[in-house]
Amino acid sequence: MDLLAAFLDIILHLDAHLLALTQQYGVWVYAILFLIIFAETGLVIAPFLPGDSLLFVAGALCGMEALQLEWLVPLLVLAAFCGDNTNYWVGRLIGLRLINRANAKLIRPEHLAKTHAFYEKHGGKTVMLARFLPIIRTFAPFVAGIGLMRYRLFVLFSALGSVAWISSLTVAGFLFGNIPVVKNNLTLIIVGIIVISLLPAVSEFIRHRKSNQSA
Repeated sequence: MDLLAAFLDIILHLDAHLLALTQQYGVWVYAILFLIIFAETGLVIAPFLPGDSLLFVAGALCGMEALQLEWLVPLLVLAAFCGDNTNYWVGRLIGLRLINRANAKLIRPEHLAKTHAFYEKHGGKTVMLARFLPIIRTFAPFVAGIGLMRYRLFVLFSALGSVAWISSLTVAGFLFGNIPVVKNNLTLIIVGIIVISLLPAVSEFIRHRKSNQSA
């Protein structure tokens, strides 16, 4: 419980923690942010890391001149893109290995074929829009790799999604994060960002559950 409380404190008070890191580590905070964004998008075991709220707060710190927006945006775009591609290849290599095993039960060939067909038809927009959905953005490239989505198509939409996601949230933080009403209620803003970003996934889960119950 103490660990959970500490984690929630970090998530809900990102502004204070990130500002403290900036003051303590200086330019090395860019490396810390790079690693967090890379892990949140590139490691299927790390969907719990802050993403949207972290970007907004980092942008707000750029407005305070604690960080530089012209350094932050391209660096985090690179982190998101590298994380996406790492996740894709992990999924692709693990998926192929499981399929080639005679006793593979985790992933069946017919399931892989359906996944592949889905990503061939909807993969581009799925990869791009998943950027704005926490948890889903961690698993989307992994599933794309397992589904053998064409890599050239994946790279294109991964790059577009990375630029759109990073730039929109950091610039929003830069423009609005230091407006007094926003700055004085930043914890509520962070909670709001988390809730809004989770709404599509929750809605889809409820719809899918109701559909299964009806069936």
